[in-house]
Formats: sequence, structure tokens, C-alpha cells
Amino acid sequence: MTSPVPTVPSVSPEPAAHLAQLNVATMLYPLDDPRMAPFVEMLDPVNAAADGAPGFVWRLVEEGTPDATGLRPAGEDVIVNLSVWESQEALWDFAYRSGHLEVMRRRRDWFARHVEAHLVLWWVPAGHVPTVAESLERLADLRAHGPSPRAFTFASAFTATEAAPHLGAAPRG
Repeated sequence: MTSPVPTVPSVSPEPAAHLAQLNVATMLYPLDDPRMAPFVEMLDPVNAAADGAPGFVWRLVEEGTPDATGLRPAGEDVIVNLSVWESQEALWDFAYRSGHLEVMRRRRDWFARHVEAHLVLWWVPAGHVPTVAESLERLADLRAHGPSPRAFTFASAFTATEAAPHLGAAPRG
């Protein structure tokens, strides 16, 4: 007589999701102003570092250019950075443990201090490329409602499992 094979309880896997991030920065001077030159000089090396960073998936670029600084969907003096990462840890490591940190340290030389949220994170289905409109809506959601599984920050993070009901969800009314 054979003994029954023990069954392993099924565990729901983490949803196949990636972390999207948008940050906006209000420039103190036009991008071609000499006072912005140190920032502009860092763009290519920092973007190249992002492109090669572990966990990097995608970043917004303006067609025919190496970056998105010419896109101004949030205002003429506001630049946007939109990217997708495999995990929150991958994004954190790039933002705070790479050459990108130098840009962060010097941001007050080039950008105004924001009074409201300027960075938003949210989970997207793996393979989804967020639009600028979707990204700005997530930022507006964070500003209007505070952190939630739909729109959050590093300090108020949610897992992909917690955000699963909001992957691709329509804007809140």
C-alpha cells in the first residue's frame, strides 16, 4: 500500500508587475541657461547608467533625442522623468547608490523645492509602458488622496500584491 502524496498548499505568486516611477522637477532657469550646464552635462552619463543598471526596464525619451528634457507635459518650466524598474529595490539602488546620487545632492542648484509630492511610484503589469498622461494622473492621485496601493512613495510603499487590484485601474473619481 502506498502512502498518499502530501499536498502543498497553493500560494498565490506575486503578480507579474514592475514598478513605474515619475518625478517632476521645476527648473529655476531655462535648460539652456549656463547655470543649468552642470545638470545638462550629467544627463547622458546618468541616463546611460540607468539603462545599464540591474533591474532597469524602460525610460521615457523624446523621439529623436537621448532623454525626455524637451517634453513639457507638466508645464513649460517642469521636466519629467518616467521610468520602469523590475522592483523597488532596483530603483532605490540606482537612485541612491549610484552616480545618480550626485544629481540628487545638487538638485537645489537647478530645481525649485516642491511643496507637494513630486515623485510617485505605482505597480504596472510587466510589459506595460506607462503613458505620460497615466503617470501625471498617478501623481495627481497621490497629491489628492495621499499614499495608497495606486500611488505611493518610497516612504509609503506598497507591494505588487497589495496593488494588484489597481494594476491598470482607471483614475479615481
